[in-house]
Amino acid sequence: MSGEPSLAAASRRLRDPALRGLAPGTAAWFEAQRRMIAGKPLVRRCYDLWYRRLLEDADSVPGAGGLIVELGSGLSYIKRLRPEVVTTDVVAGAADLVADGRALPFGDGTVRALLLTHVFHHIPDVGRFLTEARRVLAPGGVIGMVEETHTPFARFFFGRIHPEPYDDRAARWEFPAGDPLGAANQALSWIVFFRDAARFREGWPDLALERREYLPWLGYLLSGGVNLRSLVPRPLAPAFGALDALLRPCDRLCAIHWHLRLRKVAAVPRR
Repeated sequence: MSGEPSLAAASRRLRDPALRGLAPGTAAWFEAQRRMIAGKPLVRRCYDLWYRRLLEDADSVPGAGGLIVELGSGLSYIKRLRPEVVTTDVVAGAADLVADGRALPFGDGTVRALLLTHVFHHIPDVGRFLTEARRVLAPGGVIGMVEETHTPFARFFFGRIHPEPYDDRAARWEFPAGDPLGAANQALSWIVFFRDAARFREGWPDLALERREYLPWLGYLLSGGVNLRSLVPRPLAPAFGALDALLRPCDRLCAIHWHLRLRKVAAVPRR
């Protein structure tokens, strides 16, 4: 016996063969994920939904000026829906620009929207990111993100099966920087915006959380996402749109992703 938990071992065995031998974060890795999304209707449906939500965030900003920027774009899926979005990643060659969320290469007030899909929990110091976001966002600008939730099932799935860390008891928001795809705390959005909401409001009073929305989960889980093999035959994929809708009452227990939107507002003066 190796001592490795059986659930984690099973997850590794379920990894999609298309990723075998590829180093995470490389151009070949992202290209393999791009092909997987194209070949998995359930994953493609989720990505389309996620990015429509994020682009709605960007379009909610008053006026037409300012950049729309995606951080940690990876395979830059968003370009299919809005080609003019400026994509960034910490990995060279993966996007329009190389950029770190802790030191954004944009001028003060020049960005209307910062969009992140499964990226927030990879930023080693989200406090610095929030300060940078406040600097570059125009008045009324938004941060839109798709992140992991903190439902009972999400805590089980990410804490016991998913390979990235999920530590909802972490006292600190920061963690050691390392492999851009491996260093993480998937509980981070819940920790910052809900568990430590008072600290967040105190430190960034001009960034207001104005939306939390649970996202469809069963179809994504059974599809294998962009890392695992699909458990759903392609002919059955169309049925999952209706099935996910029927399961909405279970979202607070079972959802694994949520959509969060923060807006830059006038700070309330301290007394």
